[in-house]
Amino acid sequence: MNWYGVMPAMTTPFNSDLTVDHAFLAQHAAWLLENGCTGLVMLGSLGEGATLEHEEKLAILKTAVEVSETTKTPVVAAISALSTKHAVQLAREAEAAGCSGLMVLPPYVYTSDWREMKHHVSTVIAATKLPCMLYNNPVAYKTDFLPEQILELANEHANLEAVKESSADVRRVAAIRSLLGDRLSIFVGVDDLLVEGVAAGAVGWVAGLVNAYPAESVELFNLARAGKHDEAFALYRWFLPLLRMDTVPKFVQLIKWVQGQTGTGTATVRAPRLEIAGADLEEAQAVLKAAQANPPAIKSTPLAALQEA
Repeated sequence: MNWYGVMPAMTTPFNSDLTVDHAFLAQHAAWLLENGCTGLVMLGSLGEGATLEHEEKLAILKTAVEVSETTKTPVVAAISALSTKHAVQLAREAEAAGCSGLMVLPPYVYTSDWREMKHHVSTVIAATKLPCMLYNNPVAYKTDFLPEQILELANEHANLEAVKESSADVRRVAAIRSLLGDRLSIFVGVDDLLVEGVAAGAVGWVAGLVNAYPAESVELFNLARAGKHDEAFALYRWFLPLLRMDTVPKFVQLIKWVQGQTGTGTATVRAPRLEIAGADLEEAQAVLKAAQANPPAIKSTPLAALQEA
């Protein structure tokens, strides 16, 4: 498992009857890898994991693994559930399905203290031999894994190899590194913190707008890692209004809407989410119109061309 580079938090495509569209899922995954992504993260928040049935999750993982086999790129399964028991079950079935790693989340709904959260994630991490990434997103999940707690987990679990840091506080990257050095690979987990996070030492990006703009995302990451600050900022300045869509409550609807507008997916979401409308839609339209009016030199290959091929 190579924890490095741009790994999309893949959206889950739905048919008009809201069943999973596995044919498009396979095409979309292959296209993301074709444009330079280094792995696929499935079933996460952006993938509407909380709305998926258990069997749907397994089927999605199997589709992603089948696609990734041709390029030998890893598939990472996001693991969260209402109970620790079910999270462990999903982790073991993800391993059996051929996933290369796990992204371990706090449990859905329940938020508690460190003692209970440590027990939950430790049990999941220990359930398989797969390399694991801890997902820290206190904004969404109300559980904040502090750097000292992450160190504690790393000391107890050799297969904890990475952390997706989504606190939106770039100081956390340096704080984790100061305690753990290079023991864990740090991934930026919010799109509009990429350049700052890489400057602080992050080596990867679990990205959202990459679902519509993979080559642009990979180029931004590579420029940031190479220390080409002027070139990185020029691309970042263009990208930022879009990347900020990843940091608001309706990020799933917004990113899927962008996919629909760019021919890289559809806006279809499962309730309780509804497709964006009203002021949300008007704002998104203005952002996308401005971005399309002044595109960067780097462009992703058209998804339609891949489908035709």
